Amino acid sequence: MRVIITNILIAYIAILLLAYFAANSVMFFPRAPGYKRTADLIKIFTADGEKIFAYYLPNHNAKYTLLVSHGNAEDIGYMLPFLVKMHDHGYAVFAYDYHGYGLSSGKPTEQNTYLDVDAAYNYLTKDLHIAPENIIAYGNSIGAAVALDLAVRKPVAGLILQGAFVTAFRVVTRIPILPFDKYDNLTKIKLLKCPLLMIHGDIDNLISIWHGKKLYSVAPLPKEFYQVKNAGHNDIVMAAGEEYWQTMASFIQRNIARSKL
Repeated sequence: MRVIITNILIAYIAILLLAYFAANSVMFFPRAPGYKRTADLIKIFTADGEKIFAYYLPNHNAKYTLLVSHGNAEDIGYMLPFLVKMHDHGYAVFAYDYHGYGLSSGKPTEQNTYLDVDAAYNYLTKDLHIAPENIIAYGNSIGAAVALDLAVRKPVAGLILQGAFVTAFRVVTRIPILPFDKYDNLTKIKLLKCPLLMIHGDIDNLISIWHGKKLYSVAPLPKEFYQVKNAGHNDIVMAAGEEYWQTMASFIQRNIARSKL
């Protein structure tokens, strides 16, 4: 019995050390840049002096600008077709990269992604003069955690989270087994003060739908949950089709636009 307990203790300590020292390398998967340096790229400097890049798709007919925080193994170049779809469905769109993603400098960490979204938000509000009440934060996967963090600290009109997780480590363990974690969405979402739309695929085998439902259960009103049938983690928009855009538009009309009348 003593040997078993010792082995369990050794294994737990090994997990602790791995989680503490290797979490960033496990959590972040920046691919080769999906875009080249062009005139339409926007260069932004973060609070720690790093340089990140962004795309802005203005839409003079749009009332709302979507501030997009992308998922893990992608950058704004890989996302561009989706960003164009957003634009074509009636929104202005601003999407940025994290430290170390695309052509951006620096190394990705949890805290650095918060610096990135702050830099993007500041550029929107101060350089482009877009009012906070016309900004809707949108985040997918790990970007959902970044968008949520922004929305509990800065004024925004609304928040859309797709494929969100409770905490980073609980994607792997489901139950908390470590005394620390990354991206504590479960705590933060309780502090939200703007309308929330949560989107999750019902057969997501990367971030199970229980994550989305758990977050939704503790989020304050107003809130809506959109469960996409026969959708995994990366095919939600394809599986949902036009219903995806109709759901987003209806959420905004019911919870954001109507509240300002």
